[in-house]
Amino acid sequence: MAALRRLTLALGPGLAAPLLRAQPGGAGACLAEATGRRGVRALRRSPVRVHPPRREQEAAAAVPARRDPAERKKPQLAPAPEQSLAGQELRYEKAEPGDRRLGKVVTIAKSKKFRDRHGKILLEGQRLIKDALDAGAVLQTLFFSTVGHLKKLPEEKLKKTTLVKVKFEDIKNWSDLIAPQGLMGIFSRPDHAKMTYPPVQLRSALPLSLICDNLRDPGNLGTILRSAAGAGCSKVLLTKGCVDPWEPKVLRAGMGAHFRLPIIADLEWESISNYLPRDTRVHVADNHDPRTQEETEDASGKASSYGWVSRPHNLKAQIGREDLAFDSESEEKEEEQRADEAWVSELDAQCYHESWGQAPVAVVIGGEIHGLSTEALQLAESTGGKRLIIPVVPGVDSLNSAMAASILLFEGKRQLQLREKQGSTRQKFPASG
Repeated sequence: MAALRRLTLALGPGLAAPLLRAQPGGAGACLAEATGRRGVRALRRSPVRVHPPRREQEAAAAVPARRDPAERKKPQLAPAPEQSLAGQELRYEKAEPGDRRLGKVVTIAKSKKFRDRHGKILLEGQRLIKDALDAGAVLQTLFFSTVGHLKKLPEEKLKKTTLVKVKFEDIKNWSDLIAPQGLMGIFSRPDHAKMTYPPVQLRSALPLSLICDNLRDPGNLGTILRSAAGAGCSKVLLTKGCVDPWEPKVLRAGMGAHFRLPIIADLEWESISNYLPRDTRVHVADNHDPRTQEETEDASGKASSYGWVSRPHNLKAQIGREDLAFDSESEEKEEEQRADEAWVSELDAQCYHESWGQAPVAVVIGGEIHGLSTEALQLAESTGGKRLIIPVVPGVDSLNSAMAASILLFEGKRQLQLREKQGSTRQKFPASG
C-alpha cells in the first residue's frame, strides 16, 4: 500500500489511475477508482487557463465590451447640475425641463417698464454679445444651445457669468429672429461713462453730434445709430419721447453701433447743451423750403411735409389744437400757436450741401409723426444754426428720418474733413505777406 501511495505521488492522480486499475486485487482497483474521481473533480475545479500573447490582449482591451441586454434596460443616471467645459475653466449648468428662467428674462427685456425697473437688457447673437463684452458691458446670464458658442466668446469675460445650457427649441420659441443663433445674453444696462469703445472708433471721431427729437420708430432709430457710428459722430443724444435705444428692435437695426459711440437717452431739452462742446452750432434737418412753398402746397393749402420735417404745427401746437375744444381759454392758445408759427419762419434755411460744417457742430433729426419740436428750433436759433434743406421733387413725400440723418451726417463729415485738410495745408504752406 505504501508503494502505491508513492507511485501516486510521483506520477500524479491522472497518470497513476490507469496503472492501478491494471494491478490485481481489489485494493488497487478501489484506490485507482477513488484517485481517478478525485483527479476529475480537481480538473473541474481548477481548469487550465490559456493566456493569449500580449499583443492580442492589448487589442482585445481596446475593443469596448458588449453590454448585456438586461443591463441596457437599466435607467441611466441624470447628469450633474454643473458641468465643466473641456479645455477651459468655465462651468455651466444644464436647464431642467420646466425651467422658466429664459422666458422670464426675455419678458423683462422686451418691456421698457421692466427694463427700467430691473436695469437689464437682452442681447441676442454672437456678434452683438461679443461687441458688448469687448466694450465692457456686464453680462449676468448667458443662455446657449451648444457648447461651441462659448468657445467663440472671450473666456475671461464669462468666468463670473451664470451660464445655462438650454435646448435650441426653447431659444427659438422666445427669439424674435427668423433664424436665431442659439445664444441669448442678459446684460446690465450699459453706462456710457463706463464703456470702453473701440480705439479705431475713437481715432475716427469727429466734432459732430447727433440729436434725435422725438423719434419713435425702432427701426429708424437703429439705422440712425448705425449711420452715426459709420460717419464718426462723437455722440448721440436722445430727448424724452424717443424710443428706448435698448429695445430689441433698435439693437438689431443698430448692428453693434450701441457699443461704438456714447448714446445718452431720456434727456430734457434744457440739459442738451450740457452734453455738447462749447460754442457748438446746432442745425436742424428739414425738407420744407420756404422759397418753394407755393410749388409744394397741395389743394388744401397746407405744405406737404411728412416724416422727419419741421412744420409750423409742431408737437406743442398739435397738442394745443387737440385741447381747443375742451379748453375755455382756446383764444389764448390760438394766439400762442400763431406766435409759434411766426417765430419758426425766422430760422434761415439753406441747402444741405452748402457750407455749414464748422466744428463743433450738431444736427437735429425730428420724429416721424410730429417733426421737429419748438425746443429744437429755439436751440438752433440761439446757436446761430440753420434749417438744412434736402430738396426732393415736388409732390414726392419726404425721406424718412433714417435716410435724412445719413445724408446730413456724411455731408457733415465731408465738410469737416475738408476744413481740416485745408487748415493743415495752410499751416504747412503759409501765405506770404
